[in-house]
Amino acid sequence: MTTAMTFEKALAELEEIVAKLEKEGTSLAESLALFEKGVKLARFLRTELDKAERKVEILLKDEKGGIRTEDFEAEEAEEGEAERKTEPPAGRKKGGDDAPF
Repeated sequence: MTTAMTFEKALAELEEIVAKLEKEGTSLAESLALFEKGVKLARFLRTELDKAERKVEILLKDEKGGIRTEDFEAEEAEEGEAERKTEPPAGRKKGGDDAPF
């Protein structure tokens, strides 16, 4: 890895390594070398994500210096978006009962 490594380049390289490791026919020595490189890339990516998280926390500080945090799950956001698109008109119950499916 060089100092010019970006998050996107590291992620793409890690994805390539995973694809190579998933293929059959890779020697043990090559697999170990790829695994070692993948671990280094994963650590770099984790560090970059931690830096980004700290920057976001700084941006979310309230006027008293406290951090306003809200849990965010991508799946929940996607589900919420889908629910907003399929909400029944006001006053009508969706599906007729409260069954989850």
